[in-house]
Amino acid sequence: MSKLYKEISSILHTARANAYKAVNFAMVSSYWSVGQVIVEDEQNGNERAEYGKAVLEGLSKKLTAEFGQGYDVRELRKIRQFYLEFKNRDLLRPELTWTHYRILLRVKDETARNWYMNEAANQTWSTR
Repeated sequence: MSKLYKEISSILHTARANAYKAVNFAMVSSYWSVGQVIVEDEQNGNERAEYGKAVLEGLSKKLTAEFGQGYDVRELRKIRQFYLEFKNRDLLRPELTWTHYRILLRVKDETARNWYMNEAANQTWSTR
């Protein structure tokens, strides 16, 4: 029975890990899309400073009311920055979490940021 249990346990652990990775990357991808929509909306002939602040505040309130915490103005700015810094969606690494990408946004040099992104994905660096 022990061998049977270990084999089934392994299958279930692998399935859970794969499900977690898929859900996580779906959220990272959705943040990229949200950032794209915010940037495109802001650049639709409107003044960025005042317009952007008012829009992000209103958007934050509505998103927080519907989806809960995690959509304050500061986070929406990070999501916008994420899109601007990682313009090519196809280069996003599914091994990385939103926390990884938030950390990578601190790296200003694009070459260095890409190196760290690939190293984090290849070495499965933890954000904890």
